[in-house]
Amino acid sequence: MKVLGAGFGRTGTHSLKLALEQLGFAPCYHMTEVFVHPEHVPVWDRAAHGEPTDWKSLLAPYPAAVDWPVCNFWRELSQAFPDAKFILTERDPEAWYKSISQTIIPLLQREMPPEPMGAHFRMTRFAIGEQIFGNDYGKDNVIAAYKRHNAQVKATLPAARLLIWDSPQGWAPLCAFLGVPVPATPFPKTNSTEEFRARAQL
Repeated sequence: MKVLGAGFGRTGTHSLKLALEQLGFAPCYHMTEVFVHPEHVPVWDRAAHGEPTDWKSLLAPYPAAVDWPVCNFWRELSQAFPDAKFILTERDPEAWYKSISQTIIPLLQREMPPEPMGAHFRMTRFAIGEQIFGNDYGKDNVIAAYKRHNAQVKATLPAARLLIWDSPQGWAPLCAFLGVPVPATPFPKTNSTEEFRARAQL
């Protein structure tokens, strides 16, 4: 494990996943991997409930990992992978809230789907809805949780291990931090609110 994301979803984490893979850190773990690997769901669920987790075994095939549920465990992962660098994806809180209020929050409020998606839904609703937001999706509470998380990451991780990054900044700061050349191709931009809502049938 070389690169870990500490930023919440809807802060450009899917674009970051694609960027890291293009830079040679492939495959990069993301919430999309949980859908591909349903056997990971009970592992994340047990971790969210405070049970010991073999992080090195779970993430062995991945040199990078970003997005939820990874970002919930940045403290544990910083200890499990002491040489890994962290990227805190961050954007304007109002813009972030507008995005999450139209994407992830509506999903968390949906009725329980049938199995096997039910297990994924229960894990996600507990790890994000309950543990991060206390099942309170009011704007003030959601933004406060976002700011609190980011502040804790910045206050805890050493500056040498941490890049605070907003996706419009593109390749330059990311590549400088990781010590890799800047690609000649445009920075990937994906998973817009419209794309997310269409895929999730919101």
